[in-house]
Amino acid sequence: MTRAKTLVALSAGLLAGCSLEPAYHRPAPPVPLAFPTGPAYGSPTDVQPATWQQVFPDARLRRVIEQALAQSRDLRVAIAQIEASRAKYRVQRAALLPTVDASGAASTGRSYTGFPPSIGGAYANGTTYSPSVGVTSYELDLFGRVHSLAKAALQTYLATQEARRSTQISLIAEVATDWLTYASDSSLLATSRATVLSAQANRDLALRRLGSGIDSQLDVDLAQTTVEQANDDVARLITQVAQDKNALDLAVGATVAPENMPSGMDDPGTSLGDVAASLDSRILLQRPDVVESEHTLRSANASIGAARAAFFPTISLTGSGGLESASIRGLFAGGAGVWNFAPTISLPIFDGGANKANLAYARAEDKIDIAQYEQAIQTAFREVADALAQRGTIAERMRAQQAQVASAARSLKLAEALYARGTDSYLDVLTAQRTLYSAQQSLISVELIKADNIVTLYKVLGGSLADRTGA
Repeated sequence: MTRAKTLVALSAGLLAGCSLEPAYHRPAPPVPLAFPTGPAYGSPTDVQPATWQQVFPDARLRRVIEQALAQSRDLRVAIAQIEASRAKYRVQRAALLPTVDASGAASTGRSYTGFPPSIGGAYANGTTYSPSVGVTSYELDLFGRVHSLAKAALQTYLATQEARRSTQISLIAEVATDWLTYASDSSLLATSRATVLSAQANRDLALRRLGSGIDSQLDVDLAQTTVEQANDDVARLITQVAQDKNALDLAVGATVAPENMPSGMDDPGTSLGDVAASLDSRILLQRPDVVESEHTLRSANASIGAARAAFFPTISLTGSGGLESASIRGLFAGGAGVWNFAPTISLPIFDGGANKANLAYARAEDKIDIAQYEQAIQTAFREVADALAQRGTIAERMRAQQAQVASAARSLKLAEALYARGTDSYLDVLTAQRTLYSAQQSLISVELIKADNIVTLYKVLGGSLADRTGA
């Protein structure tokens, strides 16, 4: 009895097959455990936003992002690729099970008997009916070739899922960046228009003083130069704001309603939620593009097992059972049953080196995927470190720019007052006006950098907790 159980267990093990895949070990991250620290970096914490809605709290921006998630063609392509990979995996997994087919046939023919006409004639007509059920070329996966191929297809499918998640995070970041860029250029446009009005007022004053014989034509020309420079900026920024809107519409995949657009960088909607970065770089292992790269690496590892199994014999089973009779009524009579069983074994003897080449190719692909996985981690580490370096100094830049604008505004007000009293030249007004204009433009640029830094951190850290876990 024990011997019979042993034989049954051995047979079951052979039918289940073995695996020739190398033992998979995740490569160690080729980056330090902690992100860089120092004067350029802030003080990261472990607190992470649970959803992207916490990073982008403005209702208008949320609606635009949700519209993009529903309409973006890039995201539709990523979803379609998931469906294609899932179908490929199911096709490959089906090879693990036998294919059972039912068939029915009827044949009529005339054959030569060789008998003289006196005993039946030289020819005879006959009809045969034969329904059957059979298994077609089922491979016993003794060495795990089919299983390894199915596993490789599964890992490819899982990689496409992560690619879709990565695409969604990039899409959210792109939409937010385009939305903020529109706000920034709108602020620059408003500043240029205000500068035009201020410069025109000073030019009109210079014209009046010229008529009174106080100023020269030079002062009028200098004032007109400032007016035209600001007019040029207005025309350029009108075009830029329109192009920003076009870029946003393209990213969203549909036209964004005007009521969902920001008025400028002073719009409350441009104030984003904070994204805190952990000091532990192992958070990068959860980034969707890094996870995608690891699934690709696992697929390559499984492909090595399939390539190794190709060196061993392949056993296939083909069989069928059914009925056969010269009449339909006789199909279910005694003796009508027929069966066929045809196991085949194929042993590779000479293939011109094809199997060795396939194995070498699989191993080379595995080395490539290891390098690409490590590079993905290194790239992610640098992106986070760069964003943290920018974040660490942005508050000081904001303070300095705000102070510069306030100082330049006071200088312009004083220069205009002195010029109106005739105690100063228009050149001082012109210098102060240009200084204020430049400072206002720089402040708007820094405000955009601050907001965009939050978007960048959201993206390079792999999104929110929900984005990384697929919740």
